Amino acid sequence: MAQAMLVFIISGLVILAYCSQASNERTYQEVVWAVCGKLTGVLCEVAIATYTFGTCIAFLIIIGDQQDKIIAVMAKEPEGPGGSPWYTDRKFTISLTAFLFILPLSIPREIGFQKYASFLSVVGTWYVTAIIIIKYIWPDKEMTPADILNRPASWIAVFNAMPTICFGFQCHVSSVPVFNSMRQPEVKTWGGVVTAAMVIALAVYMGTGICGFLTFGDAVDPDVLLSYPSEDMAVAVARAFIILSVLTSYPILHFCGRAVIEGLWLRYQGMPVEEDVGRERRRRVLQTLVWFLLTLLLALFIPDIGKVISVIGGLAACFIFVFPGLCLIQAKLSEMEEVKPASWWAMVSYGVLLVTLGAFIFGQTTANAIFVDLLA
Repeated sequence: MAQAMLVFIISGLVILAYCSQASNERTYQEVVWAVCGKLTGVLCEVAIATYTFGTCIAFLIIIGDQQDKIIAVMAKEPEGPGGSPWYTDRKFTISLTAFLFILPLSIPREIGFQKYASFLSVVGTWYVTAIIIIKYIWPDKEMTPADILNRPASWIAVFNAMPTICFGFQCHVSSVPVFNSMRQPEVKTWGGVVTAAMVIALAVYMGTGICGFLTFGDAVDPDVLLSYPSEDMAVAVARAFIILSVLTSYPILHFCGRAVIEGLWLRYQGMPVEEDVGRERRRRVLQTLVWFLLTLLLALFIPDIGKVISVIGGLAACFIFVFPGLCLIQAKLSEMEEVKPASWWAMVSYGVLLVTLGAFIFGQTTANAIFVDLLA
């Protein structure tokens, strides 16, 4: 399924670059504002703020999951709530890490310094995939897989995987600034870059997913590293890499969400986004503190990352399919008299297909979340 969706995912990135170049805008939400109008632009900004907020919650949950395993080894105590000292409690360790590292990294106005940590995050991701593949080829004696399904239990299970795929491949919100930061931003060159990047990401995801599932079968944890023994040092290093990656990713996602909230607030006040510099620092600190505390509190009381991803995965589908599809339709409608009818109809039809696919995934995800809560 991921391979089939990759075509649409890559095309969405190319469409955004094309519309960015045509509208001369440099961020995702500004492109949608310029091409699709005010209403769609506001909806896009609200979706970005909601998505980045949910992703920050997921990042804090990941930190807690990995720290639990590492602390269990360092403290040489059995995992679980019983008999553990207060300083190894999950809520305390997540809060301590968040206040010491994430909050200071989230307050600055610019995040250019994060580029130095990006390389370590990429290396860490490759290391995690390599470890999971190696552990499958040469498994430890105590690791015995449960039953391994040869086919999905139902078509519903296949559709339920779509939000997770969208969450894993969603880089569209940050793709527009990246495209404009290229030395020579050209759509053709950009198409080659994103194709190579998505193929690499697909290889990493497939290596991790397939080998992790074949190692543990149906008993595999949604966070695959949690399925491995705490005492395994190679896996412990992988957990440390994951924590490092998340510590540097949270501020970047928060920066995107904060920028959207700032833009909405200034527009609501009737002030241009470029002005009102005098109170900017005070607002930035207040926005950061409120965002940070809310995400931390929710992460402490929502221990299952699968529930968070199932919700924000539907929003990821909007960024990958719906908004790029709408941008393509609007862009081609404005060029109706300049292009050949056949080409025009093909592009508009493809835009409609993207919007329909994204709307289906979003609707299915929302419906699942509602029905699961009602049945629970």
